[in-house]
Amino acid sequence: MPKSTIDSIDRKIIAALQADGRLSNTQLADAVGLSPSPCLRRVKRLEQDGLIEGYRAVLQRDRVGLGFTAFVQVKIAEHADDRADALQDAIVAMPEVVACHMVSGDSDYLLEVVVPDRESYQAFLVGKLLELPIIKEVRSNIAIQPLKTAAPLPLHHLG
Repeated sequence: MPKSTIDSIDRKIIAALQADGRLSNTQLADAVGLSPSPCLRRVKRLEQDGLIEGYRAVLQRDRVGLGFTAFVQVKIAEHADDRADALQDAIVAMPEVVACHMVSGDSDYLLEVVVPDRESYQAFLVGKLLELPIIKEVRSNIAIQPLKTAAPLPLHHLG
């Protein structure tokens, strides 16, 4: 997908929406120095061009009963067959997996898994993840304390 051309006002719009996705169009227009109609047109264009893919609430995990986070490195047995595609589909479908990246290095995938507690993680690991036949090795890193999560993307390189 080719990069969209964005200007300094688009960058301001994106930065403002990353900081507060609940801004009304009028508030956003004021923040970026536009009138509401052109601001709304720009936001719609940014959405249509795929720069803005959605809006969501960022939850305090422990306050909603999901206080256990593990970063899981997964190594698979085979790479270039339909089983690898099936593995990816299975991982993406697991609600406990809130992020999944194909990576280079010692593992093939890095998963962020969020569950209520250690027992729930064990049930996820043994009952779901390790049941996938293509998985060769799994290494878990348990998050002790979050220092930075759901941060806005750095936009200084744009434009």
